[in-house]
Amino acid sequence: MVFMEGLKRFPIGVQDFARLRRDKRYYVDKTNLVYKMTHSSDYCFLSRPRRFGKSLLVSTLKCYFEGRKDLFEGLAMERLETEWRQYPVFLVSFAGNKYTCMEDLSDTLDYMLSEWEKAYGLAPGKLGAWGVRFERVITAAHEQTGMEPVVLVDEYDAPLLDTMDDPDLQLRLKQEMRKFFSPLKDKGGILRFVFLTGITKFSQLSIFSELNNLKIMTMDDDYAAICGITKEELLAQMQPEIQALADKQGLGYDGAVEALARKYDGYHFSKNSPDVYNPFSLINSLSDGELTNYWFATGTPTILTKLIGKHKIDPVTFDRGFEATQDMFDVPAETATNPVPLLYQSGYLTIKGTKKGGRFILGYPNEEVRDGFNKSLMPCYATEDVVTNDTFLMKFSDALEDGDLELALTLMKAFLSSIPYNAERQDENHYKTLFYLIARLCTPFVVRTEEASAAGRSDVVVEAEHAVYVFEFKLDGTVDEALEQIDGKGYLIPYLGRTGADGKPKALHKVGVNFDGATRTLGGWKVREG
Repeated sequence: MVFMEGLKRFPIGVQDFARLRRDKRYYVDKTNLVYKMTHSSDYCFLSRPRRFGKSLLVSTLKCYFEGRKDLFEGLAMERLETEWRQYPVFLVSFAGNKYTCMEDLSDTLDYMLSEWEKAYGLAPGKLGAWGVRFERVITAAHEQTGMEPVVLVDEYDAPLLDTMDDPDLQLRLKQEMRKFFSPLKDKGGILRFVFLTGITKFSQLSIFSELNNLKIMTMDDDYAAICGITKEELLAQMQPEIQALADKQGLGYDGAVEALARKYDGYHFSKNSPDVYNPFSLINSLSDGELTNYWFATGTPTILTKLIGKHKIDPVTFDRGFEATQDMFDVPAETATNPVPLLYQSGYLTIKGTKKGGRFILGYPNEEVRDGFNKSLMPCYATEDVVTNDTFLMKFSDALEDGDLELALTLMKAFLSSIPYNAERQDENHYKTLFYLIARLCTPFVVRTEEASAAGRSDVVVEAEHAVYVFEFKLDGTVDEALEQIDGKGYLIPYLGRTGADGKPKALHKVGVNFDGATRTLGGWKVREG
């Protein structure tokens, strides 16, 4: 852990606003947006990826509506709010539990309702009568306090994400949740504010019945930065921590800023969104003085792993970016016929740009996501044994770093031979994707696929510290054909004169590779100097 006097105490693992403020931990002030939201709409919905601060936002709202003025001292809310009323707040949280059967949801709902019934002196309600019981406590809170109740829902979609591979169970859970949430419409006349948050977007009708006045804030420019840390907030408020990271990593200040941006920046949640850093990764990085994969290392949701295996996902497309309309990614996950909506809403893809006609460019947000996602794809294209994959990647990386391309390709030939046979996968694109994943995961090399030149696109380019390797692949062709294509299309021309860190020109290599469909591995290769 980096320690310097004056460095901030980041709230690692703290999602409770009151505790964060009591412990004097660092807080990126979002209370101006909280005030604006709570005074412009009565019913709001926001989706954001996991570990982006949704639970902290819900906790902040809870403390605000409870009138806990002391917790907001020194924040924007202190000057914006003048009345500080105390409302009865119902916090509905589906976080922290796994929903693998109906009883899991029933236990969660019954526990919350029982606690509220005790608080307002009501007799225990009947199991399964979720809507009736919730309506009773909302009415009791209003009558006993004379104030309008507030309902805050954290991770509303947790039960649904846990059961996406079991449609029958998911449907039953939806039906029970619809019962529970029914008072949000029926008691709308006495509710002060309703806020729902989660990772994904599910159909309103499937869960929230006729709640047709719900304000969807997910892609609203005004609230694009309500969760996460913007580039401006980082540079204005965390300079000592950036310098500490720079000192530990042997980087200059500007180098540390650049490294943090490559690793954790790049999220955009609306058309005119500012740059948003992954807050979980950023504060962990600044606390530890390291540049590692914090967010991705916390675990890829099971449903995404299954989608990766089910759909033929092309990581090259995600790396390069692809065009999409909003209807292709900002749609209910339950009705999607491909993984793009869930990948976008879960934070594995983000908006990288916009085009005329209301179109967007989607792609990986940053290196952490790209490298972590590529690693999770490896078992789908190679072997499911992670140790085998990683051992090969380390040896292959060392061979490239030593400039021993012959050894690198020999290692690859042996590795490919060990992959279990799958007839559906044996095509040129499969091998190109596999080699892309291998090269991409061999950091610190710069890897591009289908790199454009004036006359066409090369298959893969690996740019190491002192050399550039341009690969062309042929499935059941010849290595000479591959080399001729490199020459004929001028794939090496963009790299002429490219220099390394030592100022010397990088060595240029043309690599023709043939995949043998019968043996399912490299049939041969030739390497020529550029």
